[in-house]
Amino acid sequence: MKFPSLQFTLASVLMDLGTLSWAAAEPSKAEVEGRVLVAELLAQKPAENSEWRGVLKIRNRERQTTAIPVTGRITVEKDGWKVVYSTIATEKSGAETLTVIHSATGTNQYLYSRASADSVGGEAKPLTGNEADIALAGSDFWLSDLGLDFLHWPGQRLLKKELRRGQSCKVLESVNPHPTTNGYARVVSWIDIDTGGIVHAEAYDQGKKVIKEFDPKEFKKINGRWELQEMEIRNVKTGSRTRLEVNLEK
Repeated sequence: MKFPSLQFTLASVLMDLGTLSWAAAEPSKAEVEGRVLVAELLAQKPAENSEWRGVLKIRNRERQTTAIPVTGRITVEKDGWKVVYSTIATEKSGAETLTVIHSATGTNQYLYSRASADSVGGEAKPLTGNEADIALAGSDFWLSDLGLDFLHWPGQRLLKKELRRGQSCKVLESVNPHPTTNGYARVVSWIDIDTGGIVHAEAYDQGKKVIKEFDPKEFKKINGRWELQEMEIRNVKTGSRTRLEVNLEK
């Protein structure tokens, strides 16, 4: 079961892996297997353009819930593809737009704009690296989460194979070479062996404590393809969680 907006091209992965010449030591078997798995994951991309409407349901520690409408547009291009997330302005915050560009030339590109509460638009600014570790519309989803940026980190290692939520999975460890104080130092993800979909993922800080947990919740088969309808990310440190509910338009 695959989430179409969270996949990349094989060419970009191969170029990323080609930049690892700094590593003097010969990679271990676990590292080789990890890189092969990532290459397989990033080789997948949407088969066609699509659009969807949804809602971000943000529940804070006090169990108060805020719902923010969001739309998505996926565009397949010759050398890659991109997805645009647009949130609707509320009484407390302005509209936000995030464009994640996946290309054959390297890692993700992020373009992000945020309007003030009384403005209809804002200037889109490019973000790189840890700059994308900011919340979308005050939710628990960072911009980098929506781009699965951890799959582009140089350190990738296959830890083991085990069952998770009833699925046979490969457990992948992704290590951030330059973590920030409040950012992810590593991400461990459980990848369904049969489908290549992420069954569960955990993000850790430099102190080896879990920051967030990610879980797909609901899938629906549309035109012969499994599409993600709902996913949730839980912020362990703040006690909040955000659920993204998607209604695909076909």
